[in-house]
Amino acid sequence: MTKRKTGLFLTTLGILTGLGVFIAGRSNQPAADTVAAPRPALSVTVIRPVLRDIAMTLSANGSIAAWQEAVIGAEISDLRLTEINVQVGDKVGKGQVLAVFADESVLTDVARSRAALAEAEANLADARDNAERAKQIMASGALSGQQVNQYLTGEKTARAKVQSAKAQLDSQLLRLKYTQVLASDDGVISSRSATLGAVAARGQELFRLIRQNRLEWRGEVTAAEMAQLGIGMTASVEVPNVGGLQGKIRALAPTLDENSRNGLVYVDLPDASRHGLRAGMFARGEFDIGAKAGLIVPQTALSLRDGFSYVFRLDEQNGDLAKVSQVKVQLGQRSGDSFEILSGLAPEDRLVAGGAAFLADGDTVRVVQP
Repeated sequence: MTKRKTGLFLTTLGILTGLGVFIAGRSNQPAADTVAAPRPALSVTVIRPVLRDIAMTLSANGSIAAWQEAVIGAEISDLRLTEINVQVGDKVGKGQVLAVFADESVLTDVARSRAALAEAEANLADARDNAERAKQIMASGALSGQQVNQYLTGEKTARAKVQSAKAQLDSQLLRLKYTQVLASDDGVISSRSATLGAVAARGQELFRLIRQNRLEWRGEVTAAEMAQLGIGMTASVEVPNVGGLQGKIRALAPTLDENSRNGLVYVDLPDASRHGLRAGMFARGEFDIGAKAGLIVPQTALSLRDGFSYVFRLDEQNGDLAKVSQVKVQLGQRSGDSFEILSGLAPEDRLVAGGAAFLADGDTVRVVQP
């Protein structure tokens, strides 16, 4: 009897214990089914794309070059250079003496030509007197017509010899002038090949001169880009680590390169040397071609991934929490610290203002006031 009561007691205790576990499990079931609130990946501020006028620019690369470079050469031969008065980089004025050739032999030739002219003038005076006398006595019959013609012809021949002697003297005086090498214009000496003591040949280059120290930028553009440009348009030219300035388009190349299919745009650069620019420098330029309306977003809202640009748009917001989606956008021109958005966004879209690089598609963010 005692054993039977004991077994009944243990059975009852087991049933009550199982029932307690079941009830406890049922009471904890709603807590397990409750979904924990998502943890925000980042606290962000919100912006919208801004519609405004965007300055339209066209970029090009090219080199700084001399507007015109004059070659100054020897205009006389077989003479020795005795003086060189300028060096590369010197500023010169029009007519300034750059170099001098030895003129001793030329002075001798000038003196000889002067003497020949004097002799010819004396012979002309004698021939003129003889011709006058022949005319006076021609009526008396003392001289035949043939003799009179000989005197008259002698006068003409003497006059021609005077003209020839004068031309010879002018030629020698011109050679004497050419013993001084003069600057053909104001400017800066860019090259010097003259050597002191050398005997130069006629036409040999001695100096190169950047006329008026005037420089220009020669930008290379495509045919389509050239169609958007015109004479007088403003261009901003900059040499990296040197400086920049603004100029105006002077001319457009009438032809394109047959290989590259690109053409040159010539931009005048006033006072370029004062800004540290030199011929031969590589420069980047931008042409101002007007303005257009467009959507822009700040650079901080963009994320570059796999070669494409993205922004994060707020889709669902519950209180201060919102879910974001990654949106691919096409960028246009840059305007300061902002970029034009060509496609992918609408003006009413709400975007994450910064920290896009730390977000992924579908993340939850906490929206804070700026």
